[in-house]
Amino acid sequence: MKTQRRTLLATLLVAAGLILPAFALAQKAPAPTYPPSVGKMVAETKKQIRTITMDEFKAAIDQKAVGKIIDVRNENEFEDGYVPGAVNVPRGLIEFRIWGELGFPAAVDMNQRLTLYCATGGRCALAAKSLKDLGFTNAVSVDMKFADWVKAGHPVKKDK
Repeated sequence: MKTQRRTLLATLLVAAGLILPAFALAQKAPAPTYPPSVGKMVAETKKQIRTITMDEFKAAIDQKAVGKIIDVRNENEFEDGYVPGAVNVPRGLIEFRIWGELGFPAAVDMNQRLTLYCATGGRCALAAKSLKDLGFTNAVSVDMKFADWVKAGHPVKKDK
């Protein structure tokens, strides 16, 4: 009887060792947390730029008054789905890549509307500030979570 219990216990432990890691991988990682200084920096940046809500963004798209839509998320995030009509210019490269999207080396209209969004509203705020610092006068940051855009049933395009 003791041998059967040990065999059963060993079998259960082996099964748990095989199942639990797979289960852990299937779980979504929790959202990262940041020191308060990051949140403070983003909040201060939002005071220096123009922001709009998700509803205002959707209305501007519907009225074709959104200008050029810039998704500042990383390439892999963009590939998972994006707002139709958006181009991907990651926040970390915005100062360098935006020019090609706007026709450089031809003259670039520094007053054209550029509407930026990201996953949570932080990166696009920082990117809009960078564009403002470069001399763009009509960069707008969408203060929304992309997941809320999807949840609301708004259009999302996926190339693959």
